[in-house]
Amino acid sequence: MAGYDDRDGLIWMDGKLVEWRDANVHILTHGLHYASSVFEGERCYNGKIFKGVQHSERLRASAQMLDFEIPYTVEEIEAAKYAMLEANGWTDAYVRAVAWRGAGEDMGVSAARNPVRLAIAGWEWGNYYGDAKYKGAKLDISKWKRPSPETIPVHAKAAGLYMICTMSKHAAEAKGCSDALFMDYRGYVAEATGANIFFVKDGEVHTPDADVFLNGLTRQTVIGMLKDRQIKVHERHIDPGEMESFEQCWLTGTAAEVTPVGQIGDYNFEVGALTRDISDSYEKLVRA
Repeated sequence: MAGYDDRDGLIWMDGKLVEWRDANVHILTHGLHYASSVFEGERCYNGKIFKGVQHSERLRASAQMLDFEIPYTVEEIEAAKYAMLEANGWTDAYVRAVAWRGAGEDMGVSAARNPVRLAIAGWEWGNYYGDAKYKGAKLDISKWKRPSPETIPVHAKAAGLYMICTMSKHAAEAKGCSDALFMDYRGYVAEATGANIFFVKDGEVHTPDADVFLNGLTRQTVIGMLKDRQIKVHERHIDPGEMESFEQCWLTGTAAEVTPVGQIGDYNFEVGALTRDISDSYEKLVRA
């Protein structure tokens, strides 16, 4: 497949649909230099974006955490997403909405006078982890840690927060792994580079408390599914050494959906019945 800058199709950009190859920004765009950018990753199934409104609400909230306002309402953002999908003839696709401070009068740390821009693109995308979706992903343990809420807006889906994700995923792939697991600044288990994590022990589920990282919409959906099944869910701080006693493990995220994990570092997990049940049930839910 061609690179993401060289494809046929249309991208919604600042209120209108433009040809894919013409959807460009100036080299002095503030977001490129200073990471004043937020985004959302969403999936459209059978013509409907799963939790689209919640994603649009979070996009606007993330921008506000970075001290800028997206000049479009949630309703306008939703309409733009579906306009982009319809223009490209897609009913099943990944949707990427991104907002950023553009090029303008300011080109330093301050950018209050620069326009805020919004673009929405999409593409057809299969399993984020490939065969690991069925066999169980293998995770490295990153040398980087999720930062303290005192150092950065940890609950924003902000471009700058993904810098260590890219480095960690590259290091993991070099070792033959699908992804990497972060600890947080206190040393507790946090999340993968683009997905939240769950563990199973004695029929109960344990997942890190989302106090220093993004509380994913898929994470929230899966917790609701587990509670509907009367399965006890512990949202808490998890010490890395506890992974030795956990029996099953899976990742959740819009791109990852529900992906089993077979190994994290030296710890091994079975792709068990509960993992399969949640994965299959999530697939049915998003396509309902």
